Amino acid sequence: MAVLYAIIPDTMKRVVVTGAGAVCPNGNSVEEAWKNIKAGITGIAQITRFNISDLRWKVAGELKDFDAGRYLSLKDINRVDAFVQYAVAASAMAVEDAGLIIKSPALLIDHADKYHGTGVLSYNSVTLSSAGVVIGSSRGGISSIERAITGPRHVSPYLMPSTTISMAASYVAQHLGIKGYCMGISSACASGTSAIGESYRLIKAGYEDTILCGGAEAPLCRICIKGYGSSKALSRITDSSASRPFDRGRDGFVLSEGACILVLEEYEKALKRGAGIYGEIIGYGNTTDAFHQTVPSPEGEARAITSALNEAGLNPEDISFISAHGTSTPWGDRVETEALKRSLGRHAYNIPVTSIKSASGHMLAASGPLEAALTLISMKESVIPPTINLRERDPDCDLDYVTELREADIQYSICDSFGFGGINAVLVLSKLRV
Repeated sequence: MAVLYAIIPDTMKRVVVTGAGAVCPNGNSVEEAWKNIKAGITGIAQITRFNISDLRWKVAGELKDFDAGRYLSLKDINRVDAFVQYAVAASAMAVEDAGLIIKSPALLIDHADKYHGTGVLSYNSVTLSSAGVVIGSSRGGISSIERAITGPRHVSPYLMPSTTISMAASYVAQHLGIKGYCMGISSACASGTSAIGESYRLIKAGYEDTILCGGAEAPLCRICIKGYGSSKALSRITDSSASRPFDRGRDGFVLSEGACILVLEEYEKALKRGAGIYGEIIGYGNTTDAFHQTVPSPEGEARAITSALNEAGLNPEDISFISAHGTSTPWGDRVETEALKRSLGRHAYNIPVTSIKSASGHMLAASGPLEAALTLISMKESVIPPTINLRERDPDCDLDYVTELREADIQYSICDSFGFGGINAVLVLSKLRV
């Protein structure tokens, strides 16, 4: 029987990423999202999910042509919130990408010997039974809760279980037959990056199996638009250029939906099974500002960046790319810029910075994992995707923001995620070190 968790104090394991899956406004796979974001193609458009005629906030990042029936039966689709559906889809793609499951040409049956949608998944020789799942979400099943409150008097008996934050992780585990470590994390917009960081720490400390980790969100409903809007966090720009990180004219973020899941493994184990490797996670910083409910602190963010660098054993001069949190809020972008300067010193001015939220919008917990996945691809392809819609730079945002696709030799990079309540999560990523 496999040992599910063991601390090995004298031997810190190397942690690599061997698979990635995503659904987001820019595409229904990591490959499609990367192709569009690299080309500067936005996923932001006018909201179609519900009537917006009485709202001041008109745009969002909606999924396009997403078919949950490829991964779940109709019965399952009716029982779980969309954020769970997105998590299942991204997880299925991630484990397939990692070579842990394979598609079969015939209709297959799931673990309970029941027909399982139209998706055809079967296991190869690598078992997932002792793997783990850690998935973050900020809003969980808020869209289903809103429908239950405003809809017919009958409330589904599945409403409460299907909308809880942890359901994404537990349903993915149920769907893939995973029986190891399982956790749902909710730390606002840092949730998905925290899920990756905590999974990294588990494997580094001795967890002996694969972990699926990332974030999932389906917040596109009236209560979220009105809630974020009334807090002055959302942009009132009504066209697809509304997300403008670091631009003088930015006025808020654009709310989006989606999921991104990464497969993490111990390096030697991944090598032994011949897995493809995107790169390594070598540092993780998690701090809290202890400052304000919604206003970020450059001091707290800087401590998270420094903590991640210290764990990675790197100096600021070693970093050659920053995937910024870069939400397009007036205060947030300015504070992040200051935090980068505090933690990286003068070298901050020499590091190219980009924010893919300019094209994807803000998927809350799902943004950090997508940014991490695309950063790993950036490092492999030696290119940096652009921050679009950055036309006139804010004088207080004075770093090297990339506005056109740029070639770059990247060995080490930083991915920032910062959330309400002053929760900060930062990853340091590396090309595979031989």
